[in-house]
Amino acid sequence: MTLKDQKLAYRIYLYLGALFITSLVVSNLIFQKFFYWKPFGDVTVFGATLFEVSVGILPYPITFLITDLISEIYGKKKANQIVTAGIFASFFSLTIVVLADVAPAIPKSPIDDATFTQVFALSPVAVLASMIAYLFAQYVDIALYHFWKRVTKGKLLWLRNNFSTFLSQFADTFTVVGLLCIFKVLPWDLFFGLLVSGFLFKVFIAFIDTPFLYFFVYLLRKRFGLAIGEEIKLEV
Repeated sequence: MTLKDQKLAYRIYLYLGALFITSLVVSNLIFQKFFYWKPFGDVTVFGATLFEVSVGILPYPITFLITDLISEIYGKKKANQIVTAGIFASFFSLTIVVLADVAPAIPKSPIDDATFTQVFALSPVAVLASMIAYLFAQYVDIALYHFWKRVTKGKLLWLRNNFSTFLSQFADTFTVVGLLCIFKVLPWDLFFGLLVSGFLFKVFIAFIDTPFLYFFVYLLRKRFGLAIGEEIKLEV
């Protein structure tokens, strides 16, 4: 690969990382608003309304699409580096939110202390729970992705994309909802409903993002002349 191609590959990796980190941080900031996603009408499970999910779930599946794309094109090491950077960015953003909450609002402030606290007060606990779940799920996702990549010898992209995401997303949903209930951010009677709702939503998104993964993998393979299963080794 030429130096020019190496620089282009690095820039693409950098932009993918920026999209990943932005999606992750935003999902942690907006999570307290819930909406009713009802593709099949009104459904209840375990006494809770199915498909009541946090808006924070909207950008979150993008992170798994990006790590799968990076895993496929750049390899396991680069995917793990993005995950680690995302953890750092999330904790850094949490620190800023805490400091902003502590700083007293002036009388003329458009947003007073009570309103700001109402929106962001639960962020420290929730982000901690989310980060524990995220750390576990993302590394599981990357490990499973490369396991299936070895087993299939670089073929059957749809299989490793979906199988790795399904298992890791269940682990993520179970962990974060469980921790939020343990920390009393959410009541336990919502646990099973939110678990099933969140997981089914993520499975639905995983199915949808598979064609996008194929499309972007095709473009990058064609641009850099990669064979099936071949990865770019960044040197810059």
